[in-house]
Amino acid sequence: MEIKELKEKAKEIRKDIVEMIYRAKSGHPGGSLSIADIMAVLYWSEMRVDPQNPKDEKRDRFVLSKGHAAPALYATLIEKGYVSKDLIPTLRRWGSPLQGHPDMKKLSGVEMSTGSLGQGLSVANGMALSSKIYNNDYRVYTILGDGELQEGQIWEAAMTAAHYKLDNLVAIVDYNNLQIDGKVSDVMDVYPVVDKFKAFNWNVIEIDGHNYEEIIKAFEKAREVKGQPTVIVAKTVKGKGVSFMENNAGFHGAAPNDEEYKKAMEELQ
Repeated sequence: MEIKELKEKAKEIRKDIVEMIYRAKSGHPGGSLSIADIMAVLYWSEMRVDPQNPKDEKRDRFVLSKGHAAPALYATLIEKGYVSKDLIPTLRRWGSPLQGHPDMKKLSGVEMSTGSLGQGLSVANGMALSSKIYNNDYRVYTILGDGELQEGQIWEAAMTAAHYKLDNLVAIVDYNNLQIDGKVSDVMDVYPVVDKFKAFNWNVIEIDGHNYEEIIKAFEKAREVKGQPTVIVAKTVKGKGVSFMENNAGFHGAAPNDEEYKKAMEELQ
């Protein structure tokens, strides 16, 4: 898919994110909007997936470790054709498959139930190791929040991935330097992320998480690496695409009001 088309997909993902969170009157727009460009490249350019055969054993796997950004995953699955757009108004409603955090038992295309931060990389490790053990060739991708790197389990999992030489694993860090209580660098600084992953024997690639050429090239480079897992440290803008949400920690977990919703949708047209 051409970059112009990928940008259009990301725009639709962002519109769906704002729509469903506005309808639910709750959710996490900031960290969902920041990964929309990466999600578009993953699902329309990089990963081998088929909405008509969601359990294909040869499919690539995706784990949203930062599970509170579920609207980004739901919007992607909707636009990809896994589930109907009719579900958009049902986010966080009783009985809806669009739960506040992804539930693999309720929604097609969700590979792992997530929400408790720090656990997704461990699950992705297991998937990638299984692919190695059973001589499959699928690849595994997971998105981590930068605030999530404050969890110790992430670093145990990072050590494990390197030990087992999981070169079919790609972790993407959504590095927007904001979490619910403010700047990551103020709450519990995780810098230097690049040096830390290098010390854990990972292949590290730094990119602008909104630059499509850089995102695509990073995934291409990751495929060439043998004997090491790859982490893509993607510098992003929290709330990307909606001016008043950008770099605003207040929209980590707050829904837009009527006026804000209207302004956001106008900007995303």
